[in-house]
Amino acid sequence: MSTEAREGTASADPSVAPTGGEDAPTTEGGLRRGLKNRHIQMIALGGAIGTGLFYGSASSIGMAGPSITLAYLIGGAVIFLIMRALGEMSWHTPVSGAFSHYAFTNWGRFAGFFSGWNYWFNYIAVSMAELAVVGIYVNFWLPDVPTWVSAAIFLLIVTCVNLVSVKAYGEFEFWFAIVKVVAIIAMIALGAVIVFFGVGQTSSTGISNLWEHGGYFPNGLWGMATALVVVMFSFGGVELIGITAGEAENPRRSIPKAINQVVYRILIFYVGAILVMLCIFPWDQIGEGGSPFVIIFDNIGIAGAAALLNVVVLTAAVSAYNSGLYSNGRMLYSLAQQGNAPKYLGKLNRNGSPMAGVLTSSAVTALAVVLNFLVPGKVFLYTMAVALIAGVFNWTMVVITQMKFRKRIGAAEVEKLGFKMPFYPVSNYIVLVFLAGVVVLMAFLPDFRYALYVGPVWVGILYVAFRFKTRSERRPAPVES
Repeated sequence: MSTEAREGTASADPSVAPTGGEDAPTTEGGLRRGLKNRHIQMIALGGAIGTGLFYGSASSIGMAGPSITLAYLIGGAVIFLIMRALGEMSWHTPVSGAFSHYAFTNWGRFAGFFSGWNYWFNYIAVSMAELAVVGIYVNFWLPDVPTWVSAAIFLLIVTCVNLVSVKAYGEFEFWFAIVKVVAIIAMIALGAVIVFFGVGQTSSTGISNLWEHGGYFPNGLWGMATALVVVMFSFGGVELIGITAGEAENPRRSIPKAINQVVYRILIFYVGAILVMLCIFPWDQIGEGGSPFVIIFDNIGIAGAAALLNVVVLTAAVSAYNSGLYSNGRMLYSLAQQGNAPKYLGKLNRNGSPMAGVLTSSAVTALAVVLNFLVPGKVFLYTMAVALIAGVFNWTMVVITQMKFRKRIGAAEVEKLGFKMPFYPVSNYIVLVFLAGVVVLMAFLPDFRYALYVGPVWVGILYVAFRFKTRSERRPAPVES
């Protein structure tokens, strides 16, 4: 990194807690620390348990068959390492807009600029993907309502929620996520009863569906490998924990606890729910005409089960979009505080919410409504592919930034860390190789391949924007006559 890129790496974010110090309230006029540990965990669950599980799982099951469960375990292990890298930096310096700030401080100005804007771009794509399927779920009850109308309604509702205080937002997302968690646990329990005992007119299915339709690896190891692409999209959102650090009441206690708990909980929910589904229904008969969970329980004929599950999957999509809009508003706020975004994005309303960032992100996300009107049925796959390549950029930046963070603070300070990246630096290189492999796999999937063109173009746009910004900063002010 050149000297030029290193200029200005000191934090300009007024909400930053003193480096290495005790938990401190946010400075006056900045974001407010109103999120408790339960809020943080549910916000992360809300971001990660959405369309990736309830809708996207159909395509990943089609690729891997029953071995999709192994793919989730592998992907989950990698995500855990990424989260530990982020958690180490969040423990040391708990700030809002974590990705951008850490890259800015430990790597350089362009790294901070790129990391922040790319994360925002990532969650714009994720939010659009969530909105894209809202209309499909609503059509379960109201088949004549256009999907873009449903998307527009929920866009307005979620935007209003994000303009209230962070504590109110945290409560809203907590209960939204609770609905999903309780429903998934109940679904796993009900599924287990069906598998081993049967329910009503449905006799027990046993677990033979896991190998009777082509084996555990019906499409070979290659099928499982390509399914990792969809799996990694599904895990996107766990990193929201890092964004909440600037508004957590006790980040040095809540962030490590949330990271350790949320990853294994998501693994249990994903693997458990899909495992039960695959036991009940042959993997090669799971279609993509809606949520596979709803379709399966509808086919089994359990009264009311499909309708209830549809409420859950709709809640899941809205909750994930809610988490995405929350994080995007905070990221734009952090970028504005660094001088990497227009100043108006650093404005807060009287509730302490980054109103300008939320409204700007919501306005851009509204493109999903337009796309649902123009190309209904195709928006989800397009936005999922873009979200994944942006997510890979984010995760790569986190892992490399953590390595630079270790070098910057020195061995003595590393020893004082209360939450460390395990097996550093070997684990860092394992994650980087794995992420590179995911990008290679995307090239073999037609629905994801075009994102490999979008990614470099997006990087180029950000680089040009950064160069233009730095050149403008160096331009001397006009001399008054």
